[in-house]
Amino acid sequence: MKRLPEIRANTSAEIEIDPPQGVPLTLARRAVDRSRDDEVDECRCVFDVEWPLHPNREQAVHLAGEHGIKPAISNPCFELWLILHFEDQTGFLNTYAADRRSRHLDGRSSKRIAAERYNAPARHRPQRADQLTKRHVRNETQSPDDNPSSSMSALIRALGADRPPAR
Repeated sequence: MKRLPEIRANTSAEIEIDPPQGVPLTLARRAVDRSRDDEVDECRCVFDVEWPLHPNREQAVHLAGEHGIKPAISNPCFELWLILHFEDQTGFLNTYAADRRSRHLDGRSSKRIAAERYNAPARHRPQRADQLTKRHVRNETQSPDDNPSSSMSALIRALGADRPPAR
């Protein structure tokens, strides 16, 4: 994300990745700690719902909210956000199916994501995620029953990726 020209031109962002397999509560606690740093203007926390559900997910959302941290949550997993770069996804997915579909769409054979594959269709991903959110609001569907969903578009907007690069 930091490579997107819109983000590089508009925002100073530090993206920290917690150890692999970080669960939501661990990530929320780390975000709370980071948000206490005077040099940090805003702190966000990105995690998945996962199917089966992560333990203590609701506690993580609550903890983040208590400290003004806005989580970016994808249901079932981050790979849904990758799918939305290429196509609409409106039906329920488990984590395995989302991973398999995202790999098919971008051609990767591992977890490593080629950033350049995700820069070109950048304008569609927030719209697709927003459409899912609107559908869940209209249907009064709440987490964890809001599969598929992703609030990554709010993070993208906060980073300035929805604005053209400054000149």
